[in-house]
Amino acid sequence: MFETVLYEVRNQVAYITLNRPDKLNAFTQQLNKEIQSAIKSASRDKEVRALVITGAGRAFCSGEDLAGVSDEMDHGEVLRKRYNPMLLELDRCEKPVIAAVNGVAAGAGMSLALACDFRIASEKASFVEAFIHVGLVPDAGNLYYLPRLIGHAKAMELAVFGEKIPADKAKDLGLVTEVYSLDNWNDHVASFAERLANMPTKAIGLIKRNLKASWDSSFEEFLERDAQSQRIAGQSADHKEGVQAFMEKRKPVFKGE
Repeated sequence: MFETVLYEVRNQVAYITLNRPDKLNAFTQQLNKEIQSAIKSASRDKEVRALVITGAGRAFCSGEDLAGVSDEMDHGEVLRKRYNPMLLELDRCEKPVIAAVNGVAAGAGMSLALACDFRIASEKASFVEAFIHVGLVPDAGNLYYLPRLIGHAKAMELAVFGEKIPADKAKDLGLVTEVYSLDNWNDHVASFAERLANMPTKAIGLIKRNLKASWDSSFEEFLERDAQSQRIAGQSADHKEGVQAFMEKRKPVFKGE
């Protein structure tokens, strides 16, 4: 099905693994398209209730493959044709998406991690705003997400100085939810993802929508969005199950419906 991506569904979690380990999973046109296609498949699959994006080998993603860069390249067109469709597909996904950052996430690789809902990192992981070192601007949505996660001033520091941010510092900054040792890394990732996969998926999707809308809505508009969202959530099977489980003093079994 894919050549540069590994795609597998286990226990209601879709694992999308960037699979160019010899190139530190650097982006190519094919990899952009296959990530987009894998996200779309997971979004449409009713059996999938959470997504994990990670990298094969020792890197998460080192950014654009510089072997394909030339002086004649129109970087704006590359973004419009390759990166923007991938990122928009990710933005449209209403299921929780986890970036499992196993190694370096540099340049557009860091942008991909920022675009996910959660970032968990191995102790060997790092984040690098590498763009400045080649005279470029952080792209692929990077400067949209970064200040929302860590604030304007810190985003400016990271973007301008382009220093390597190790996993523990990334957690302190608020970029990362958890840092795990490489021992049993795959088990840690699966446990985190399956926890989300067993939660009320529809409610998570509504939370994602509302958080995005909160930046651009008036308070009055947002209160109406609250009401609309809660109406939808209140009609879900998971809400009914949650109430029933509370009344019966047991743990709810959510089905994402």
